[in-house]
Formats: sequence, structure tokens, C-alpha cells
Amino acid sequence: MAARRSGKIRKYRKPLNINLGMIIFGCVSVYIGICVFMYFTSSHIIGYEVKAGSLSVNNVYKGIAIRKEEVVNSADSGYINYYTREGGRVAVGDLVYTVDETGRLSEMVGTGDPDENSLSDADLNELKSEILAFISSFTPQNFREVYDFKYNVEGTVMKLANYSILENIDVLNNSSEAGLVNFCRAAKTGIVIYSTDGYESLTADQVQESDFDQTTYKKTPLISNELVNRGDPAYKLSLSENWSIVIPVTAERAAELLEEEYVKVKFLKNQDISWGQVLIHENSDGVYAELAFNNSMITFCTDRYIDIELMAKDETGLKIPNSAIVEKEFFLVPVEYITKGGSNGVNGVMREFITEEGEISKEFVETPIYNEEDGEYYLDDTVLRIGDYLLKPDSEDKYAVSKRGKLIGVYNINKGYADFKQIQILSDNEEYSIVKSGTTYGLSVYDYIALDASSVKENDFTSN
Repeated sequence: MAARRSGKIRKYRKPLNINLGMIIFGCVSVYIGICVFMYFTSSHIIGYEVKAGSLSVNNVYKGIAIRKEEVVNSADSGYINYYTREGGRVAVGDLVYTVDETGRLSEMVGTGDPDENSLSDADLNELKSEILAFISSFTPQNFREVYDFKYNVEGTVMKLANYSILENIDVLNNSSEAGLVNFCRAAKTGIVIYSTDGYESLTADQVQESDFDQTTYKKTPLISNELVNRGDPAYKLSLSENWSIVIPVTAERAAELLEEEYVKVKFLKNQDISWGQVLIHENSDGVYAELAFNNSMITFCTDRYIDIELMAKDETGLKIPNSAIVEKEFFLVPVEYITKGGSNGVNGVMREFITEEGEISKEFVETPIYNEEDGEYYLDDTVLRIGDYLLKPDSEDKYAVSKRGKLIGVYNINKGYADFKQIQILSDNEEYSIVKSGTTYGLSVYDYIALDASSVKENDFTSN
């Protein structure tokens, strides 16, 4: 008994119990860790579904009107009164304005019966048209146009009222102050305008970017019953129905417009549509398109800046983002060297090679075709090498692979890997391109392509 009590006491070790749940949990944890690691260390191909559509091109421009204009200066000093409506056509010898050297004429009109100076229905309709035109084109950003409108309305009312003055001129000229009212008649035929802006002699080849800055533009209205000096501008004549609008464009847009030669133009002021002949000017600070017209000048004779929309034909096709477009090199091989082979009868070439024993032999190499042009096929440069000899079927002729060519295309990922497809771009803007549909080696609607071509290599597998 004593011997037993003197024995050493050892600590009991609990046996390790491994159950099936712990094994499964460990395996799942390792798998998830590997997947997370691969996700963050591998490149991802984001797909984009190809759809039919057209580009949204901004065809609205603010242009400068170029007309054949002539400013007529006053030959006398005094109070000027106009008798021709602005925008009206005058012939040689028609009365345009008078100059009252004493001011007696306006005094006589001011003391007359107010009913005699009332406006007719036709006069009121003219005023209404002018007001409606201003309302339709007004924008808060160009508030200064309100002042121009104010002066135009005042001038129009004054000119309309001045018709009653003509009845008083004979009375004044028969009085002791005869000869003090000078009649000024048109020396040329044209459209009368009662304002000046310093752009009367501007031509299309002189237009610069600064001319489009409306914050520095100053239009001086010529108002009835104002005091003028000899040599001051009295009125302006627009001498020809032929006129033009100049707009700033890019070199690419200029080439497109020049190719069309004539373009349909919508005037945003009144929604009228006309055809303009396209002329291109490369001025000192940029490229400008001149749209020449032979009608509608009288409608816009008082406007220097005109908002227009070019009714250009939109290209339709397959719409793809520009980020998906890539340029790739290929080998060019004559079409007669292409044959079919393999178990599935796919396209390829017969390539000559030397065996380990030093003997010359041949093998079939599958080579997908990416395009055909001028009797040559574009073949993948990853399966062939420069200097490879290709054998012509049923012939002893050989072709040494060396010639290269480039194609514009995208990476199609329909099959789960990146496959290059050639495209033909019809039109483009900063974000998207319209490519031709139905091509032999190109895309179709609902194809999936790599959104970012720079992150993709040929035959890369998609991760989604």
C-alpha cells in the first residue's frame, strides 16, 4: 500500500477529437481565401452588350450673319425722322428719312390731336410680331438683349407714328421756315436697317473667335426724333438677298460638311428651314464653315448672331463605347494559301517545318480569319512567326510570312474568352462610335464585348 502511494501522479491528456464539421469548415475557409486572393490579384473583363443606335451629335451653333451692307450717313444736321419701316425694301428715290434743322416739325406733331397719331391694326400687328419674336428667343444669360429690344420697339413706334408727320411737312415748308426740313431719299435699292454694329464690312475669311464674344458686342440703334450731326450714321442698307452664316467647327466636322456640299439648316428663331451651300475657311485662329443662302435674308436682317441647327443625317449602326476599341497587328497571307483541315474542317494553312531528324515536313495550323482585303487574309500573329513558309494547296509554291497589317476592332467575349473582331467605324464622338453592322468578320446586335480593351489580351478568359 505504501509503495503505491509513493508513485508519481501524471496529468491526464484529453484526446483530440476531430469531427467532420471542423474538416468541412476548414476546407471552405481555405477555398474562400483562395477565391478572394485570386479576385484581387487577377484582371477583370467587364462586358458591354452591343446595341443598335445612333450618335447624339450637337448640331446647334451660334453663327455670325455676313451680309453686303452699307451705312448711309446724314448729309445734314438736325432732328431725324424715319418713314420707312425697318426691314422694308426701298427703291432708288424712295423717301427714307427727313432732317428737321429747327425742331419745329416735332413740336407741331406734339401739339396735334392724339387720335391722329394712333396706330392702325397693321401697325399693331407689326409690334406684336416683334414682341413675340423677342419672347421666343430671350434667355436670362443674355439680359442685355432687353435693352436692344427696348430701343427697337421705341424706334418702331416712332417710325409708325412719323407717317402722320408727312401731313405736317407741307404746312411747315409753306411757312416762313420753309426749306428747313430736308428730304433724304435712297440712292440705292435695298433693305433698310436702323442700327449699326461695326460688323458691316466683315467677310467670312476675316471671322475670328473673338467675334463670337457677345459680351463685347455693341449694337447702336438709330432712333427717330434724335439729334444728328452731318456725317453721323442715318440708316443702313442691306444690298443683296445673298448672305451667309459663319460658324466655328473642328477640322473633322468641316470635312464632313464639305463632303455634303449642301446642308439643311433650321433657324431656331422661327423654326424655318433652308438649304445652305457649305464653304470652308481656315482663318488665322481656327476653321470656320460658311453656310451661304440666297433667301430669308430679310427675315434676319436685324440679327447679327443667329442660332441654327444643322439637320445632318445621323449615322445608324451598332453603338459601342470608344474604350472598347483597340488596334491590333496581323499577318497578311494571300487567300490561295488558306485551306481547311483538322477534325472540324476549320480554316488554316499548311506550314513547312523541320523535324528533329532534320527532315522537311508539313503540318496544318489552324488560323482564324479576321478580315479579307485586296486578295489577302488577316491571320493571327500568335500562331505564325516571321519567316514561316506556307505551302500552297495542290502546288509547289511557297510563301514566306512577313507582311503585316493593322485592324481596328474590339474583343468579343461571347464564348467566355476574348476574341478579336474587326469593326468599320461610320461616325464617332468623344464617348461612342457607330460601327457598321452585318459585316462578315464583325459584330452583331446583342454581342458582348470587353468594355475596356486596354485591360484585355487575346484569348483572356472572362472572370464573370
